[in-house]
Amino acid sequence: MTEKNPASEGGERILLVDDEVDLQKLFLFNFREAGFDPEAVGTAKEAFDAALRIRPQVVVLDLMLPDLSGTEVCRRMRADPALSDVGILMLTARGDEYDRILGFEVGADDYVVKPFSVRELVLRVRALVRRVSERTMARRAPDTGERLRWRGLEVDTVRQRVYVNGAELSLRPLEYKLIAIFLEHPARTFTRHDLLEEVWGMSGGTPSRTVDTHVRRLRERLGAHGDAVETVHSVGYRLRNE
Repeated sequence: MTEKNPASEGGERILLVDDEVDLQKLFLFNFREAGFDPEAVGTAKEAFDAALRIRPQVVVLDLMLPDLSGTEVCRRMRADPALSDVGILMLTARGDEYDRILGFEVGADDYVVKPFSVRELVLRVRALVRRVSERTMARRAPDTGERLRWRGLEVDTVRQRVYVNGAELSLRPLEYKLIAIFLEHPARTFTRHDLLEEVWGMSGGTPSRTVDTHVRRLRERLGAHGDAVETVHSVGYRLRNE
């Protein structure tokens, strides 16, 4: 299903990969209304062809496809230099933690569990478009030498890069924003609602487990420095005092 709305020309290009025809129609209508330039396909093969043709800012990718798993599609997109920087939001009908973590392992930026509200999906995609765009612009900036530091962890907030013991760590845009906000505000304890507003750019309606899953993944990515993010029981998270 590839028809487009001429009125949406100039909007951010969003690609949906899902074989549910009703969902495709719902997606196309609502994302056009939101000012995006959407396209929808139903198979992995169509997804690769469309992604290379339209170069979307964000791919909304279902976990279960008829010809290939969504995780494998994500893995292959990340391995393709032409698509490696695209934002990828995974759709899954399962709430299982394993599926979400696996999606992050292969390079997904975010996830939404079916059934979901269309409003939430639009907000999550809009936030991801913004993060990807900010990162693309930041990485073109010159290195000013400014760093935020916590033990052997360094964050270059100008170029949005993270270093562990001098070696650059490859983080997705949302992972970067999470660790950066903690180092930028070392004395502050963030509630999950705070993080949804300041990192995701959303308020209300999004389950707090979204934050917990991303923080858990960030800790894994930071390895020996994962204890930089401390859990404040019944409140939220903060940067651990050195």
